[in-house]
Amino acid sequence: MKTREQKQKDLEALAEQLRQAQAAMFVGFKNMTVAKDQELRNTLRQAGAQYAVVKNTLARKAAEGTPYEQASEHFKGVTAVAVASDPVTLSKAVSKFAKDNPEVFTFKAGVVQGRVVALRDVEALATLPPKEELISKIMFLLNAQAQRLATVISAVPRNLAVVVRRVGDQKGEEDFRFRNSGCGFKTPSSQSAI
Repeated sequence: MKTREQKQKDLEALAEQLRQAQAAMFVGFKNMTVAKDQELRNTLRQAGAQYAVVKNTLARKAAEGTPYEQASEHFKGVTAVAVASDPVTLSKAVSKFAKDNPEVFTFKAGVVQGRVVALRDVEALATLPPKEELISKIMFLLNAQAQRLATVISAVPRNLAVVVRRVGDQKGEEDFRFRNSGCGFKTPSSQSAI
């Protein structure tokens, strides 16, 4: 049996985890085998989440004064909490395990960036690409626009240079034709023939 100090440390540790997390999923389970529990823990660990089975009163007290307090009405029966800094990877892990194991696993509630979400919201979040991929796509779009802008800006002087060169080429051709057509300057040999 835990002492009062141990319970207080557990409460402070869970409260700190909830304060630092961007997302938390509160889940329940029934008739879960040790193998399934280990599978869930490994899946969540790979997603960068921390997972613990908690007492409901401990979860309620830890959630007090945080955005997770909104979900405290779901703390009934066996409750486990998974917290993570990346909501998308946590959502992917939880929704995949919920789909694969509906007979032993139940989703109670989730809180993502201060908002309570249902399982359908978690599943929608799970379809998003990871944060790094989203950032790279945004950077690609920004870079593409910058490249287009640079191309348009550099096109004006380039096109001006092309026009000036073509005008110069045309003037050179006209001068050449004018001189060779006999309408130009008279040479001394052509004057003597007159």
